Amino acid sequence: MLLEIKNLNVHYGKAHAIKDASLNLGEGKIVTLIGANGAGKTTVLRTVSGLKRPSSGEILFEGRQLVGLPLHEIVKMGIAHVPEGRRVFATMTVLENLEMGAYLRKDKKKIQEDLEKIYEHFPALKARRQQPAGSLSGGEQQMLATTRALMAMPRLLLMDEPSMGLSPLLVEQVEKIIKDINAEGISIVLVEQNARMALSIAGYCYILEVGRITREGPARDMADDQYVREAYLGG
Repeated sequence: MLLEIKNLNVHYGKAHAIKDASLNLGEGKIVTLIGANGAGKTTVLRTVSGLKRPSSGEILFEGRQLVGLPLHEIVKMGIAHVPEGRRVFATMTVLENLEMGAYLRKDKKKIQEDLEKIYEHFPALKARRQQPAGSLSGGEQQMLATTRALMAMPRLLLMDEPSMGLSPLLVEQVEKIIKDINAEGISIVLVEQNARMALSIAGYCYILEVGRITREGPARDMADDQYVREAYLGG
């Protein structure tokens, strides 16, 4: 198992945000975490990437404990985080943002090769590589946030609401990007309010409600579950 989360509890002061949550992710798979706003989805990702310290529980990556490790060590192990709201470095250029994704790498030749590969797949980023990232459209910023994470050469990608605020056409583009990333062998934990899209590309699904995982199962089965359809798919 690539990622194992066991009995995770997370607090913000006295608020118990995550309550005994457990989930697994196999090598090369996509799992999605679905829930309403405030359910704790972002907190789970922030805790895995080391941005938030859990109150208790374990987070294992290939059997190695992540809890307590510095953030840069977690990145070195092969975990990258695409945060909610894109969070690009707005005043830095597109190229500088991409280079920041590779800041722990020393293989300059391979970094350049990876940049060219990104430009090949995302010509809009190449055309705007010397522009400030803040001048990009919402869809372009999402592409940049995702490719910046890929420059770290991750084995596990944590994606938080990648379709948020995007037009239906751009949502389709994001869906294709996620599939292409996974096709290259990168495992993905996908947090997504667009449940229909998430269930169509994930292999397994966890439903998070008020900090607890209340349902789980193969994504295809969850898409046919009456409760899930009524609560998250619009009936």
